[in-house]
Amino acid sequence: MKLYSDLPVYKSTYDLLLGIFEFTKSFSKEYKYTVGESLKKETIDLLILIYRVNSRHDKGKVLEEAKERIEVIRLLIRLMKDLHQISIKNFVNINSKVEDVSKQLTGWHKSTQ
Repeated sequence: MKLYSDLPVYKSTYDLLLGIFEFTKSFSKEYKYTVGESLKKETIDLLILIYRVNSRHDKGKVLEEAKERIEVIRLLIRLMKDLHQISIKNFVNINSKVEDVSKQLTGWHKSTQ
Protein backbone atom coordinates (compact mmCIF):
# COMPACT_ATOMS: atom_id res chain seq x y z
CA MET A 1 0.00 0.00 0.00
CA LYS A 2 1.28 3.44 -0.94
CA LEU A 3 1.67 6.08 1.73
CA TYR A 4 -1.27 8.47 1.45
CA SER A 5 1.17 11.40 1.17
CA ASP A 6 2.66 9.85 -1.99
CA LEU A 7 -0.70 9.67 -3.79
CA PRO A 8 -1.09 12.13 -6.68
CA VAL A 9 -4.64 12.93 -5.51
CA TYR A 10 -3.33 13.80 -2.03
CA LYS A 11 -0.66 16.08 -3.51
CA SER A 12 -3.22 17.77 -5.79
CA THR A 13 -5.63 18.27 -2.89
CA TYR A 14 -2.85 19.70 -0.73
CA ASP A 15 -1.99 22.16 -3.54
CA LEU A 16 -5.68 23.06 -3.71
CA LEU A 17 -5.70 23.70 0.04
CA LEU A 18 -2.68 25.99 -0.23
CA GLY A 19 -4.41 27.88 -3.04
CA ILE A 20 -7.58 28.25 -0.98
CA PHE A 21 -5.63 29.60 1.99
CA GLU A 22 -3.96 32.10 -0.34
CA PHE A 23 -7.04 33.47 -2.08
CA THR A 24 -9.32 33.56 0.97
CA LYS A 25 -6.97 36.16 2.49
CA SER A 26 -8.45 38.77 0.15
CA PHE A 27 -12.10 37.98 0.91
CA SER A 28 -14.05 40.81 2.49
CA LYS A 29 -14.66 40.44 6.22
CA GLU A 30 -18.24 39.38 5.54
CA TYR A 31 -17.10 36.25 3.65
CA LYS A 32 -13.65 35.55 5.11
CA TYR A 33 -14.94 34.06 8.35
CA THR A 34 -17.95 32.27 6.90
CA VAL A 35 -17.43 30.93 3.38
CA GLY A 36 -13.64 31.25 3.58
CA GLU A 37 -13.49 29.10 6.70
CA SER A 38 -15.95 26.62 5.19
CA LEU A 39 -13.74 26.27 2.11
CA LYS A 40 -10.69 25.60 4.27
CA LYS A 41 -12.54 23.09 6.46
CA GLU A 42 -14.06 21.21 3.51
CA THR A 43 -10.64 20.92 1.85
CA ILE A 44 -8.93 19.79 5.05
CA ASP A 45 -11.71 17.23 5.53
CA LEU A 46 -11.12 16.06 1.95
CA LEU A 47 -7.43 15.48 2.73
CA ILE A 48 -8.45 13.41 5.75
CA LEU A 49 -10.86 11.38 3.61
CA ILE A 50 -8.07 10.64 1.11
CA TYR A 51 -5.99 9.29 3.99
CA ARG A 52 -8.95 7.16 5.11
CA VAL A 53 -9.63 5.82 1.62
CA ASN A 54 -6.02 4.78 1.26
CA SER A 55 -6.01 2.92 4.57
CA ARG A 56 -9.25 0.95 3.99
CA HIS A 57 -9.92 -2.25 2.17
CA ASP A 58 -13.45 -1.18 1.21
CA LYS A 59 -12.88 2.22 -0.38
CA GLY A 60 -16.23 2.87 -2.09
CA LYS A 61 -18.21 4.63 0.62
CA VAL A 62 -15.35 6.90 1.68
CA LEU A 63 -14.56 7.74 -1.95
CA GLU A 64 -18.21 8.72 -2.47
CA GLU A 65 -17.92 11.09 0.48
CA ALA A 66 -14.69 12.53 -0.93
CA LYS A 67 -16.40 13.13 -4.29
CA GLU A 68 -19.23 14.95 -2.50
CA ARG A 69 -16.68 17.14 -0.68
CA ILE A 70 -15.01 18.26 -3.89
CA GLU A 71 -18.42 19.25 -5.29
CA VAL A 72 -19.16 21.33 -2.17
CA ILE A 73 -15.77 23.00 -2.60
CA ARG A 74 -16.57 23.68 -6.27
CA LEU A 75 -19.91 25.23 -5.29
CA LEU A 76 -18.39 27.50 -2.64
CA ILE A 77 -15.68 28.69 -5.02
CA ARG A 78 -18.27 29.51 -7.66
CA LEU A 79 -20.32 31.41 -5.08
CA MET A 80 -17.28 33.51 -4.18
CA LYS A 81 -16.68 34.26 -7.86
CA ASP A 82 -20.30 35.34 -8.30
CA LEU A 83 -20.00 37.56 -5.21
CA HIS A 84 -16.85 39.13 -6.72
CA GLN A 85 -14.50 37.83 -4.04
CA ILE A 86 -12.30 35.99 -6.56
CA SER A 87 -10.90 37.42 -9.77
CA ILE A 88 -11.61 35.54 -12.99
CA LYS A 89 -7.91 34.66 -13.21
CA ASN A 90 -7.88 33.19 -9.68
CA PHE A 91 -11.18 31.43 -10.31
CA VAL A 92 -9.82 29.73 -13.44
CA ASN A 93 -6.63 28.76 -11.61
CA ILE A 94 -8.34 27.33 -8.52
CA ASN A 95 -11.07 25.69 -10.58
CA SER A 96 -8.47 23.79 -12.62
CA LYS A 97 -7.09 22.41 -9.33
CA VAL A 98 -10.60 21.41 -8.25
CA GLU A 99 -11.16 19.71 -11.61
CA ASP A 100 -7.84 17.85 -11.31
CA VAL A 101 -8.77 16.50 -7.87
CA SER A 102 -12.28 15.62 -9.04
CA LYS A 103 -10.99 13.62 -12.02
CA GLN A 104 -8.51 11.75 -9.85
CA LEU A 105 -11.19 10.86 -7.29
CA THR A 106 -13.52 9.67 -10.06
CA GLY A 107 -10.76 7.57 -11.60
CA TRP A 108 -9.84 6.08 -8.24
CA HIS A 109 -13.49 5.28 -7.57
CA LYS A 110 -13.91 3.58 -10.97
CA SER A 111 -10.76 1.52 -10.41
CA THR A 112 -12.10 0.17 -7.11
CA GLN A 113 -15.43 -1.03 -8.53
